[in-house]
Amino acid sequence: MTLARFQNGEWGPFEARPCAPIELHPAAHVLHYASTCFEGFKAYRWADGSINVFRMDRHIERMRQSARALVLPEPDPRRLEEMILTAIERNRDTVPEAPGALYLRPILFGTTPNIGAAGAAATEATLIVLASPVWDYFAGGMKPLRIYVEDVNARTASQTGKVKTGGNYAAALGPTLEARRRYNVDQVLFCPGGSVQETGASNFMLFADGRVLTRSLDSTFLHGVTRDSVLTLAREEGYQVEERVFDVAEMLQWVRDGEAALSGTAAVLAGVGTFVYHGEEHKVGSGDVGPHTRKLRERLVSIQRGETRDTHGWTRKI
Repeated sequence: MTLARFQNGEWGPFEARPCAPIELHPAAHVLHYASTCFEGFKAYRWADGSINVFRMDRHIERMRQSARALVLPEPDPRRLEEMILTAIERNRDTVPEAPGALYLRPILFGTTPNIGAAGAAATEATLIVLASPVWDYFAGGMKPLRIYVEDVNARTASQTGKVKTGGNYAAALGPTLEARRRYNVDQVLFCPGGSVQETGASNFMLFADGRVLTRSLDSTFLHGVTRDSVLTLAREEGYQVEERVFDVAEMLQWVRDGEAALSGTAAVLAGVGTFVYHGEEHKVGSGDVGPHTRKLRERLVSIQRGETRDTHGWTRKI
């Protein structure tokens, strides 16, 4: 991993060292006031043996945005890029061949030792980049997901919805585990007041012949990089992409003969087979992962793995 500290108003030099526990003061700001954000993206080993990282610049900018929202010391983009590239280089030999990848997890958190700082920003912080080999998310084949529709509660506070902070995931965990226990579902789709947003860890999309529908960007949910990539490719494939507010009733009408999918770094696109809403099950299309979901996922994965030419400048050779 690579590690840097912010103290006395400036970032110190970073170091590369084996991944191991770190020492943290029990009064650290992050432990009491959740001043933390992170990112997640991948580097891929292509068939020619080269290592290529996917949309690193977009993830760096989103982490800087999250730092500003949480009033954390903002990492310099060049410094963070160097930390990421060093972490990849030091782990070059462990990058799996396709369909595996090296998962990168930068994490930033406040370390100021002050338990009376509920109304004050962290003045000290630590920035770490972790690297982990990962393998095929769908090793057993793509299986349609069961999704519980929550139409009352929100995933998280609206002002931090677009921030990739641990508190958002913690807020969604309880409802997700309870829905799994009661309805045997994989995830919860949060639709506060009936307005469709996202699941606890993924953006949400609807597909049909020639059309894509997804929630328009606002502060209440994460502005996913995979989401942006899929929509860009969908437009190139001739789909009419709609980004707007829509409700549960329209979603259930759409999926009678359409498709639904979750988008994110881990799975890229994961098809939905069933919605559970007010105790009733609603089958999505045929109940299997649909052809549009498969097509757009394969298109993006082929770019990430170097099997299709990248015309967007998304990949960077290390």
